[in-house]
Amino acid sequence: MLSAQEVQEYTRDGQITYGGQLSEATLARLSDRVESFLAACPGVSPDYIPNLIEQDASWLEFATLPEILDVVAQVLGDDIILWGSALFCKSGTGGRATPWHQDGQYWPIRPLETCTVWIAFDPSTPENGCLRVIPGSHRERKTFPHAVDNSDALILNQVLPNAESLGAAPRDVILQPGMFSVHDAYLVHGAEANNSGRRRGGLTFRYMPSTSYFDRELGARQVAELGVVDISQRQLHLVRGVDRCGRNDVFLGEH
Repeated sequence: MLSAQEVQEYTRDGQITYGGQLSEATLARLSDRVESFLAACPGVSPDYIPNLIEQDASWLEFATLPEILDVVAQVLGDDIILWGSALFCKSGTGGRATPWHQDGQYWPIRPLETCTVWIAFDPSTPENGCLRVIPGSHRERKTFPHAVDNSDALILNQVLPNAESLGAAPRDVILQPGMFSVHDAYLVHGAEANNSGRRRGGLTFRYMPSTSYFDRELGARQVAELGVVDISQRQLHLVRGVDRCGRNDVFLGEH
């Protein structure tokens, strides 16, 4: 679990890198699962593949690892809903950048209290386009005005101008396989394109406290208003505790 100091750092910076690592056996299972999944998806760009759990519920094994949920509980509380899953796997050539942005710009969760866990199964370094964050940019608890950029050079079309003025100097989140990072929904972050010749792969899971509401109608409106990908029909899995809000249509039972 995170130390008290690490929890304070997360509150201050909006991001923390977990000091431990997944076990070798867990990492081996994760790596095998990634390779078999990619092999079954020929022709699909691995840069960004969303909705993993909707495609195959076996990904829940990794989303519900106790070492991950214990850390999430320290930043969100003990009642946790898993609502998103994705693979970010930059091949190393012809890569696209992830522009500076805030996830909360297009997430229909109210109150907007949610975090992302980013699990590395490849080394993630500045050379191959690791996650970059602007520490402290989450503190105002608001989304800043984003511009739309539909360039083929970008993975996302929501771009935050003047992002580097919104917090401390940008920080690279450097991870070795089996390490994971946690960041807040309001945190400004992005990543450079990967043209290093070395793949950079990560698995992400999104969690929210069960006191928040996943507003599907708002999600559908955001598609029309912002031109973002439709996430309004994401599955909601109650992975720890109880549903405090009572309005979320969650999956219950064993995971």
